Amino acid sequence: MHPMLNIAIRAARNAGTLIMRSLQHVEHLEVTTKGRNDYVSDVDHLVEQEIIKVIKKAYPDHAIMAEESGNAGDSDTVWIIDPLDGTTNFLHSFPHFCVSIAVRVRGRVEHAVVYDPQRDELFTASRGEGAKLNDRRLRISKRRDLKGALLATGFPFKYPQHHTQYMASFEALFTQVADIRRAGSAALDLAYVAAGRIDGYWEIGLENWDLAAGLLLVEEAGGLVTDFAGQDSVFDKGNIVAAGFGVHKLMLEAIKPHLQEPLN
Repeated sequence: MHPMLNIAIRAARNAGTLIMRSLQHVEHLEVTTKGRNDYVSDVDHLVEQEIIKVIKKAYPDHAIMAEESGNAGDSDTVWIIDPLDGTTNFLHSFPHFCVSIAVRVRGRVEHAVVYDPQRDELFTASRGEGAKLNDRRLRISKRRDLKGALLATGFPFKYPQHHTQYMASFEALFTQVADIRRAGSAALDLAYVAAGRIDGYWEIGLENWDLAAGLLLVEEAGGLVTDFAGQDSVFDKGNIVAAGFGVHKLMLEAIKPHLQEPLN
């Protein structure tokens, strides 16, 4: 195991311990609003600082890109952190949230951890070495068409200007698949695509910390991750389609007429 992946795992597990302790008294947490339907709790801040502390102890010169504390440092190696992806779920004790940590080196994600502390499921990947769930090798779904497929998505709740376009894309896919899930954690949904639990995933306007770790998990499990134009500018725009190659092609064909680039 690469030393940086080992540190990411340690940081994620420490974070998970803090999250689960806080879940016992979630009704007493201080919650503030960052934007439209976008919330942050004192747990997000506490967990993020714990993750950064573990990273900085091992790699004091590396840069940090974190959801709550922003960017810090100037280095070719950047740790991309979402301390609690699915905060709204967590605040309602809805069991779909996770810790997401990725390491990007010279612009490319090299290591990834997505940790679900409630289920003690640890999704990990290093570039060229595959993706794993608790040390079990992951492979993307073998499905090649949309008939019978289970997809996942995220509603563009921060971007009301895209609701009409998004709902058109939803309808275009919904009529062709078995069902669609919207569970509320992009990082965990991408991990589920890597694990073959979900056949494909799409969403508008994600941030780097939402998708960095999940992107590598999907790729290392044998899947494809692109923007809505089929290009690799996912980090630039935050628009994402992730699936096995066959399903990915059909998803793009269904949504392209409705989700034209650019979506700002």
